[in-house]
This record gives sequence, C-alpha cells and structure tokens, in this order.
Amino acid sequence: MSLSGKRILVTRTRHQASELASQLAAHEAIPILVPTIEIGAPESFAPLDAALAQLSSFDWLIFTSANAVEVFGHRWKPGSTTLPKIAVIGSATERAVQGIGLRAHLLPQKFVAEALAESLIPHASGSRMLLIRGEEARDVLPESLTRAGATVTIAPAYRNSIPSESIAELKRLYASDSNYPDAVTLTSASTAHNFFALAGAAGLSLPHTTVFASIGPITSVALRESGFEPEIEASEATIPSLVQALERYFNTR
Repeated sequence: MSLSGKRILVTRTRHQASELASQLAAHEAIPILVPTIEIGAPESFAPLDAALAQLSSFDWLIFTSANAVEVFGHRWKPGSTTLPKIAVIGSATERAVQGIGLRAHLLPQKFVAEALAESLIPHASGSRMLLIRGEEARDVLPESLTRAGATVTIAPAYRNSIPSESIAELKRLYASDSNYPDAVTLTSASTAHNFFALAGAAGLSLPHTTVFASIGPITSVALRESGFEPEIEASEATIPSLVQALERYFNTR
C-alpha cells in the first residue's frame, strides 16, 4: 500500500514534524507542514529545578512526553545521585529517555495517561512520584495516583503555545478547493484544539468533509469537542501506526 500523491497536513511542532513528514514521504505522500503548536519555556523552571535537586528522594520519575524528557536532560546534572525508577507514557518517550542515556522501567500497553496511571497504581501506595510534563496537561494521571496513595509532585517543563505565523499559512492552504489537503493529521489534543483556533483566526470555514486522522482516543475526543469526527484513528499512539491508518483508509477508497 502507498499514499501516492496524497496531500497530508502535518500539524506537529516544527522540530517534531520531520519524523511524520519523512514517513509520509517514504509512502509517496506529499507532507504539508503547518505547525499548530510550538514549545516554549514554562512560566518558571523553579519547581522543576527544586524537584531535580532532591531527585533521589523520589521512588518514580514519570515522563508524559518526549519534550519533558528533553528539558529534563538539559536541566538535570548527572552525578552520584541514585535515580528513581522511570515510567514513560509511550514508545517515543521511551526512545527519548534512551537518548539521554537512561532506561524506562515501565511502559503501558496503551500510550495514554489512563493506561499509564493503571500501570503505576500497583506501585503508588506510600510512593513519592515526580511527574514532569507540560504546564497545561490533563490531571487524570496525578489525580489517579494520588487517590491510590502516592505523593505526586508536578514539575512543569514546558508550555504549549499557538504559532501565529501559521494563520497565514492556513489561509494560503485553504485559498482554493484544489489546494485542500486530503487529510489533516492531529497528534495530540493540543494540536487539535490549536488547529481550530488557528482556522478561526484565519476566518476559515472548514468543510465537514475534511478528513481528520487522529493519533489516538484522547486526540479524537478533542476533535469531537470541535464538532468533527475522526475518519481515521491510529490503532496505537505512534507515528508509524498513524501512517498505517492513513494507508488503510485511502487504499480502501
């Protein structure tokens, strides 16, 4: 199967878009890069730095994105400190952990916060857990672990924002019907919410025939909140699975 000639909109951050774009191109698609999200510094690094100063006092270190791992890698000072066990939300985050010379001890079967919480609950009672994440992440994970008896410290590592320059890019993309993408890929709830925010700012009225490809159930919920149903949902929350789902969709039509 291939995606020959299909124009696929990639909405990831610019520095993350290359993996999806290269895999789409390898399947003969035409990736169109219009980021709906960019990563910046949190309001303050003080909570994260304070947590890292007492890292050995935690039983578990939890990462819910590769972005969180990247920031941790820059601010953590390796030394003789004993590291806690590491839990990650998915395979991309696991690879990021490996990229800074560490290894994950726990990876859920499904790459969503609910599954990560379920996997950690048996370890929660009496444990101190450090959750490194984005500033505006969902609270399902810390709330579940706290109810299970853990003491959870949340340390924001980055902030998601909307790249204003993408307004003009979306206007150009949707200037004529012939220029529309064949599918719009959404790889997080933030990319979904921000896509519609940017479309509104650009004055676009998206046709309800727009094909949206979601990386997983949480992203699909965000899409439905904006009034659109995902035509495509990846079987697991990974870039290869998303590309496979796109292939299946277009090769059955």
